[in-house]
Amino acid sequence: MDKVVVTINRQYGSGGKTIGKMLAEKMGVKYYNRDIVKLASEQSGIDEAMFAKVDEKMVNYSIFKSKKVYSGDLKTPDSDAFTSDDNLFNIQAKVLKQLAETESCVIIGRCANFILRDYPNVVSVFVHADQDFCREQALARVSISEKEIDKFIEKTDKYRADYYKYHTGRHWHDLRGYDLCLNSGKLGFEKCVDEILAYIDVRFN
Repeated sequence: MDKVVVTINRQYGSGGKTIGKMLAEKMGVKYYNRDIVKLASEQSGIDEAMFAKVDEKMVNYSIFKSKKVYSGDLKTPDSDAFTSDDNLFNIQAKVLKQLAETESCVIIGRCANFILRDYPNVVSVFVHADQDFCREQALARVSISEKEIDKFIEKTDKYRADYYKYHTGRHWHDLRGYDLCLNSGKLGFEKCVDEILAYIDVRFN
């Protein structure tokens, strides 16, 4: 396989982003996280801040009642819905497809496993860990008291789960949506990277 794309969804505090960066470095490929927002802004001409505002979270929870599963339709600049949350997602999805078609890379979040589910060169990974591990990792990243950190983790994961369900119609934790599910608390980051690389080797070589 000439081009291999790895998508990583992750629980907050599980170290999914760190694993993604380490994996990209070992593979010698690009790592995409918030860079997707920048690329989507550049392609569409829409202010980057608008993409950042809805990045992996639902801003208006009332619209969650009438979710619209991603279909790939893009609104034109003359449409009133050009800067709608749905179209902002669709523009980012277009960027993800372009990346999957042109290069090997590692992509974090943004429902990439669903958007690229029909691409034969894509490996989808979900990284999780137990509460104690996620709490420890989160406390090292954010300035929040130990008393509040569990609520913060739960809220962040709910944002991601709701965002995923709205745009895909599927559950974020549904294991059938992933090739690999890795417990970073038990394996550690380095071994998670090794497991992904081993899977790539077995599947494509």
